[in-house]
Amino acid sequence: MFIKNFFKKGVNITGRKPLNKSFGNYEIVEPWTVSEIRKVPSCIPKPSYSQSAMPREGPKKPEVKDKNQIACMRDSCNFAKQVLSHLQKYVKPGITTDELDAIAHELIINNGAYPSPLNYRGFPKSICTSINNVACHGIPDTRPLQKGDILNIDVTVFLNGYHGDCSKMFEVGECDKEAKRLISVTELCLKTAIEICKPNENFCSIGNIIEETATKHGYSIVPAFAGHGIGTYFHGPPDILHFANNTTGKMLPGMTFTIEPILSQGSKEIEILEDGWTAVTVDNSRTAQAEHTILVTDTGCDILTR
Repeated sequence: MFIKNFFKKGVNITGRKPLNKSFGNYEIVEPWTVSEIRKVPSCIPKPSYSQSAMPREGPKKPEVKDKNQIACMRDSCNFAKQVLSHLQKYVKPGITTDELDAIAHELIINNGAYPSPLNYRGFPKSICTSINNVACHGIPDTRPLQKGDILNIDVTVFLNGYHGDCSKMFEVGECDKEAKRLISVTELCLKTAIEICKPNENFCSIGNIIEETATKHGYSIVPAFAGHGIGTYFHGPPDILHFANNTTGKMLPGMTFTIEPILSQGSKEIEILEDGWTAVTVDNSRTAQAEHTILVTDTGCDILTR
């Protein structure tokens, strides 16, 4: 996930105004206690930032991968999807996101992989968990999930030298109809964007169709976050903007990148909390996000994290 300059940084949400009831029935999320960083065995191959927190610079332009690189991407993406699917059965009222993080962490390292978010630019956990009004980069903590919450879990793994990245929305118990509709339209935006991906298609077409779809259903796109190229590097070119734009660049067979739109019920503006990561909507409206890593093929595209 890539951050653009559309937010206010270092803002605490203490003393926020009451929730606008038109957004639905849910609890506004504030940070809870974060446990200590989890350990990764020395035998597991690690990305460049595992100790330094600073990733090595990625490619200067979108990478066209060969067959061997694509095979590695398929493996890492398939495993990321397996981890995400495994977590689904644990999502229920009462469990904490820190417990979900522990489950994901153990599954990842037990399969000889590294949880890509861990210590990436200092991120303290192995997955991202974003609840209700948290748009992105929520840090797993000790808050128990509540019935009616909506939760995005973002899983990225580093396996055999390549990253695979995906995220999905989950309902905690039974959610209100506004939440169900928000999730459904977010998934539709991702689906319509993937469907247009093919050789020689403009990258900007992704953002154009996502914003068109979201606006048609009464939602706004949070522009601060973008999809990204991915490979041996966690983030690299191309930047995949999810709002209408006219940026240059075309898709070519062998390119791999994420598409991960965030839709908001209300304002598209966010604030970053004092932890330096958690992005929340300025009006406390809920958001939803869905993400896949895709490969451009000779005839269209493959969803590597399906």
